Amino acid sequence: MNATSELEQGRAACDRLSWAEAFSDLVAADNREPLGAEDLELLSTAALLSGQDAQGFALMQRTHNAFLGRGDLERAALWAVRLGMWLLNAGQAAQAGGWLGRAGRLLDDGRRDCVESGYLQAAIAMQSLGTRDLAGADAAFTHALEIGERFGDADLLALSRLGHGSSLIARGEIEAGAALHDEIMVSVTSGEVSPAIAGIAYCVVIENCREVFDLRRAQEWTSALTRWCESQPGLVAFRGNCLIFRTEIMQLHGRWADAITEAERARDLLLKPPPKPFAGAAFYELAELHRLRGEFAQAEEGYRQASHMGHGPMPGLALMRFAQGHPDQAATVIRRERDEATGPAARAAVLTAFVDLMVATGDLDSARIGVAELAEIAAHIKAPILNAIASQARGAVLLAEGDPRAALQPLRRSASLWRELEAPYEGARVRVLIARACRALGDSETSAMELEAARRTFKELGALPDLAAIDTRPAATSGLSEREVEVLRLVAAGSSNRAIALRLVISEKTVARHVSNIFTKLGLSNRAAATAYAYEHGLR
Repeated sequence: MNATSELEQGRAACDRLSWAEAFSDLVAADNREPLGAEDLELLSTAALLSGQDAQGFALMQRTHNAFLGRGDLERAALWAVRLGMWLLNAGQAAQAGGWLGRAGRLLDDGRRDCVESGYLQAAIAMQSLGTRDLAGADAAFTHALEIGERFGDADLLALSRLGHGSSLIARGEIEAGAALHDEIMVSVTSGEVSPAIAGIAYCVVIENCREVFDLRRAQEWTSALTRWCESQPGLVAFRGNCLIFRTEIMQLHGRWADAITEAERARDLLLKPPPKPFAGAAFYELAELHRLRGEFAQAEEGYRQASHMGHGPMPGLALMRFAQGHPDQAATVIRRERDEATGPAARAAVLTAFVDLMVATGDLDSARIGVAELAEIAAHIKAPILNAIASQARGAVLLAEGDPRAALQPLRRSASLWRELEAPYEGARVRVLIARACRALGDSETSAMELEAARRTFKELGALPDLAAIDTRPAATSGLSEREVEVLRLVAAGSSNRAIALRLVISEKTVARHVSNIFTKLGLSNRAAATAYAYEHGLR
């Protein structure tokens, strides 16, 4: 086959969006005879979309130099901007800044009246957005949008509106930002923009949906992203991100085995050299799934790898430490994490675990503070999933405070929301709390039904730690006497030895002996560990 045939085949493969084939044919043609600038554009695009990032960056530089060499400063600047944007996405901010600076110089600092100046403004706006300079981002996006409208450039219009929508969401104008994103995605799904811009749009929109807990939109656009990826043979870019989003949705809907498969596929794709920033998220999702199934050794490795790849291992690791019998360590870590978390999404995730662990270790004052902030976030964002989380947390605290009647209303509201969201695991966790509240109110029949429903769900999912925690058979008390179980429940409620003595009308010395016996029989070392044991075994 000669160079001309390979070149023609490569061009045809690009037209068919068959990126791996296009890359192979165009590389072969380039090896026979160096490609011209326009064909280097095709080769660069094929390299990046087929996951050949290292070669793609080098090819983008060649493309830039090819246009520069023939005096086409505007096209050379465009490729400098594209290279800068890809480097920004790869987390290489310094190199990205250098290329955007070069593009600015070629375009007379954006004073040239050309569409390329609009792309430069869009890239500058993205830099500002990344540093939370929302005013600077808005000004640059507005300028880019004006240029895009004047030149009728669909890619630039989509990129500018995408950024403006992200800026609106970042400043709390969630409905306006989401509406703008929906408008953008119409042009994306109808094929009006290039594949590279379409992929960026999918990922940005879905990530923003996740940030504001807009589950309906996240699911809808993730399904569309999956179809879009599958329509392009050899596409690797954006596919790993797509799999991570799918993993999260599958986990929520109780499809844990499928979620593990998707997370492993995402991990393998994102680890291909050079590793992508989202690889850490894939490891974290895998760790979370293993933790929920009680596969702690695998979860430990997943959290370690996530941390190595730059993705924090919390709050999952703290929850696992508690499940492993280290309540003090878990509580200390989650308190620090709560203090450091920023942004509604990150804070909501941490606060959910924080309230659970504070209730479990008897620190109800801290738990109340966590519930109040969760309620505030839920009221601001108005997402069903946040309302479910906030109601569940409030019910758990009321139950721990000894007010099961008041706890039932938020718990039943949470259970209803989880059913609407088709989230069986979270729904089962709430049913355990409802069972405990009903039992405390003397309604043993309803308690047994709720507990059995939760047990059945945990068994179907393979949630072994949760299944073990609700096993309230006599063996769970490990030989404790009825009085010792009674003392353990009061210890778990945060009562001092003196308070327990007054409650049970016995001496403090007798209480101290009961507490010592409890620690010995259960192999525990302190009251926090006893509280955790009582919480795990339904003795609270």
